[in-house]
Amino acid sequence: MTTPPEKLPTLSGSVPPVREWARTFAIGLCMGSADAVPGVSGGTIALIAGIYGRLIAMINAITPDRIVTFLRALTPLDGGFDCRGALYVFDETDGWFGLALVAGVGVAVVAITRAVSILVVEAPALLFGFFFGLIAVSAMILLRELSLESGFQAGAGLVGFTIAFLLAGEVEFLDGGSLLVVFVAGAVAVSAMILPGISGSLLLIILGQYTRMSNTLSDFVDGLVDLVSGGAATGLVENGTVVVTFILGGLVGLFTVGKVVRGALDRNRTATMTFLVMLVVGALRAPVVETQLEAGGFTTEVLVAFAGAAVAGALFLLALDWYAVDIDLDTV
Repeated sequence: MTTPPEKLPTLSGSVPPVREWARTFAIGLCMGSADAVPGVSGGTIALIAGIYGRLIAMINAITPDRIVTFLRALTPLDGGFDCRGALYVFDETDGWFGLALVAGVGVAVVAITRAVSILVVEAPALLFGFFFGLIAVSAMILLRELSLESGFQAGAGLVGFTIAFLLAGEVEFLDGGSLLVVFVAGAVAVSAMILPGISGSLLLIILGQYTRMSNTLSDFVDGLVDLVSGGAATGLVENGTVVVTFILGGLVGLFTVGKVVRGALDRNRTATMTFLVMLVVGALRAPVVETQLEAGGFTTEVLVAFAGAAVAGALFLLALDWYAVDIDLDTV
């Protein structure tokens, strides 16, 4: 960490303009919406918006030393509170950018998971059919970027496909599992969210945690609203424990698993990308299994709804892929 300058920043000089805040928040909304549905990657949205390099730099800038220095500056240690010193560390890690981005992602995730928790009950065939279309086209887009160059690369792809295909079935020991499962799911999903092309929500589906976390987050938000409005916050502690565990897992994953994956990409990009892409291909089984479980099997009506929604999901992602190069969030 660099030595603080003699003249530390002030709050008025540190806070970015409202326009920059709004733009970053809007990008966060787009990333959060992408991260909340399987088959679309928030990392891809970050690339399209031109902030991917800044996002990775911010994550790498958040080190244990900076965290400790920031927290000590906000406590009555070492001679008292040092708000300007804390602000300096905050600026070093591009904190205002991260704060606006996380706010946008959070708002979008809460909104999307609310819709998912309703559709799981009311129209599971439409929901998971749409997801199937998203995942199928996502796999197609990723596969066209791969070229088989070695037996090791092929083996990595086979391992990725097998893991996803087996876990995407009725994995009872994961579905509704312990807090440890939630923690691991958070670590894996959030670390994947920053990788272009790989959807964190897709990995949650593979791990059997997508529907559970969508319902839990919605129930937790409902509990908070009831608490603020003076009602009975039913299940707030139980749901809050799961949500906090997932977030803690996500933070750990962001700074550990994410860096491991980035390191693997730097060491052997072709084999690592083949493994990740074949995870997507193998996960095509997941929406089918989820539809069977939630809709009670594939009747003619369910099959028609599933197929129609799959086509809609496929067309949506194809359109996004076609026009992605024209998206310019600088105009926001």
